Formats: sequence, C-alpha cells, structure tokens
Amino acid sequence: MAVFDLTESELRDRRSMKWRRYPADVLPMWVAEMDCRPAPEVVRALEGLLADGDTGYPGTRMYPEAFASYATDTWGWDIDADEQIVGLPDVMHGIVEILDHFTEPGSPVVVNPPVYPSFYEYLEWAGRPTVEALLTPEGRLDLEAVERAYTGASRPAAHLICNPHNPHGMVPTADELAALADLANRHGVLVISDEIHAPLISAPARHAPWLTVPGGETGIVVTSASKAWNLAGLKAALAIGGADVAANLRRLPAQVTGGASHVGIVAHTAALTDAREWIDQVMVEIEQNRVLLASLLRDHLPEVSLAAGPATYLGWLDCRSLGLDNPYATFLERGRVAFNPGPAFGTGGEGFVRMNLGTSPEIITDGVRRMAASV
Repeated sequence: MAVFDLTESELRDRRSMKWRRYPADVLPMWVAEMDCRPAPEVVRALEGLLADGDTGYPGTRMYPEAFASYATDTWGWDIDADEQIVGLPDVMHGIVEILDHFTEPGSPVVVNPPVYPSFYEYLEWAGRPTVEALLTPEGRLDLEAVERAYTGASRPAAHLICNPHNPHGMVPTADELAALADLANRHGVLVISDEIHAPLISAPARHAPWLTVPGGETGIVVTSASKAWNLAGLKAALAIGGADVAANLRRLPAQVTGGASHVGIVAHTAALTDAREWIDQVMVEIEQNRVLLASLLRDHLPEVSLAAGPATYLGWLDCRSLGLDNPYATFLERGRVAFNPGPAFGTGGEGFVRMNLGTSPEIITDGVRRMAASV
C-alpha cells in the first residue's frame, strides 16, 4: 500500500500544525510533517497500550535498546545502550540541555547555514550567540569556513551540525566528518550532531554517524524516530555520547533524561523495531516525488532549480532567477501555497524556499502549478 495516498480533503481534517496554521484556501507544503498513513506496526503498538491501560510513567530502556539494534543493522554502528544512550524529551530541548551541561553559559555555537531554523530559535532562547560557517555553494561543509569560525574572536564552545543536512539534503561523507572532527578536537570544540533525518537517505548515499568517524568519540549525537516515522506529536528522543563524554552525558538531570512520555517511547520503539519496511516504502515514494518535482519545475518554472540531495523529504528551491523580493510571500499571497521562507535558514537562504515532498504526487503537482500562477 502507498504511504502518501491521502487526499487533500482527508488531510484537511487533521488538527496538527501543518494543516491548521494557514487559511483553508492555502495549500500547506512547509513544516517537516509528512502527509502519510502511519506505520501499521506503530498503530498496533499504541492500540495495545490504550486497550491495556498501559499509559503510566516510562520505566524501561526499550527505546535505547531499539535504537542500538537499528543502528547496528542499518549503519553497522555498534552502541552500548546502557553506557552511551540517555533519553531526552525531544531533540531541540535536548540540545539546549546538553549545551548547558557541557559548556559555559552564553558561550557561542557554530552552525552551517542555510540550516534548520530551530537551531537559531533555540540557541537564541538559550542565550547562545551563533557563529555562522556557511556551506559551500554546492551545499557541502566548508572546512576552511569552519576553521575561521573556530579561531575567530567569538571562540565558540560547540558546533551544532545537521547530519544529514536540512534543508539541502546533503549527506556528509565519513571523510568530511573525520576532517571536521580533527578541527574540532584541535580547537576544543564540542560537536553535537543532529541525526534525526538519518533514516531518510536514498541509496547509494549512506549515512556516516558522527560517533563512527575518527575523532568523533569526543562528540554527541542527538536523534529520534519522530522525523522518519512521522511521530512529532509523540515526543521522545535520545542522546548518544562518544567514549570520551558518555559518562558525563549520563549525569544529565533526571528531569531531562526522563522527560519523554511512555506512549512516545513505545511508539518510537515499535517504529525502530517493527516498521523498518514502512520506511523503505517511504523512501521509494519520496524519490519518485523528487523526480516528479524536477520534471514539473522544468515544464512550468524552469527558472527555479532544486537542490536534489539524497536525504530528507524536503526540497530546497532556488527562486532567485524569478527576481522576486520575497518568494515565500509571493507564493503565499498570489498562489495560496505555503512553504518555509529561505531567510529563516540563516545567511544564504535569501531567494530560496523549502518545500515538503512528504506528500502525494497530486499535492506536489498542485503546489508547482500554484507557484507558476504566482509569477
């Protein structure tokens, strides 16, 4: 069965943020929330919880164990679930807590724009200045820019990376990450790698977990099953510490490590353990949607180019050749289609929008037609 075969009418009955933020005549193709049918294995796990009244406090290590098993089977990454993994309420709150635990209050953090807007939002909320080390024009890590950021006047304490990268869909190679780890270790910078999109990579590209690269043992991975299995409303996340920091990571306070709900933990565990074939189908349909989008742009908006990275279900659209002051606003006001505005992703986002491809071919087709009608 197809995953993205829901009609727009069915989707408009949803009460989550994606479908309720904008008026009913706007087609929402923005936030990273998929328009999909849930994995049946996750549905059964949740139905069993409710039928049994098993909705109390979390009390097992099932989620770390499930992730460790998934990591071994999927990426050949062996993790000691008891020694290296702690729970988090969600990825972004966890990142802030890790920064507070490992670095001095107010110390700067490096990011690689254009990058996930919540990095900026949460770091500002946490009182952490950002130091930008821009990606290359091709959307890859620029190690020279990173070294300038590490050695500049701000002297950052940490570097928050997106692996794979949102919004470009770029998958860093193991060699790129090892070179970055060498830089970070030489300059005493803690690397925190957000790997929430890691299950969403099309072959032949392959995810290189931060802790598997030489020098990565001084860093921390944060992740969750929420993005890949569309479980954002069932919050639960994990932090995995490298050999040099795992003991300190386990000292995070209980209000952090015990912050996820039992229902969320059960859902995420079922996803990682029993719903792996569902993700395979998701990636087949996302790849088909990428091909469709590229074809539609060629036919209807040849001035717009797509950064077709092999990861995520997000499309990074370069609209600069359209000559619009604000592509996001033009598409919204004239075409009644909502994307994420490029400037929210930091320096380098001007003239871009981000489109969500985790939806049906019909909605992607309608979205491009609305874009074309706008200009």
